[in-house]
Amino acid sequence: MSAESDLALVVSPAVAPEGELALSGPSAKVDPLRLPVRGDLAHVRLAGRVFVPHYAVPMPHRVVAETALLKAGRSDAEAIAQLPAGETFAVLDMAGGWAWGQASDEGGLVGYVPLSALELVA
Repeated sequence: MSAESDLALVVSPAVAPEGELALSGPSAKVDPLRLPVRGDLAHVRLAGRVFVPHYAVPMPHRVVAETALLKAGRSDAEAIAQLPAGETFAVLDMAGGWAWGQASDEGGLVGYVPLSALELVA
C-alpha cells in the first residue's frame, strides 16, 4: 500500500468513529470537589463530557482507619472531610504514597488520601 492509500484509510468517512465530538462553545467550569476531573485525568464516566488526556476506571478501595480527605496529595494540604473506616473510596490515580479519587464513587467528594489508609476491595 502507498502512503496516500494509508492516509485515505485514516481520513475516510467510512472508518470515522460514530458520534464524533466537536467543540461547541466555552468550556463549562467543573467543581473539582464534586467531579473527579483534573487537568490530566478524569473518571471514565465523564468521557465525552470533559476533555482530558487520560480517563481512568475507578479501583474500589476501603478506608481502613478514619482519615482526612485532602485537597492535595501532601500532609499539610487542606482537609475537605473525614472519611470513616469502612467507607468506599474509588481510586483513580496513585502516586507518591497518595491516592486521588472519589469517596463513594458517585457523588462523593473528590480528593487525596494516603495510600496507607486504604485497602483494595476484592
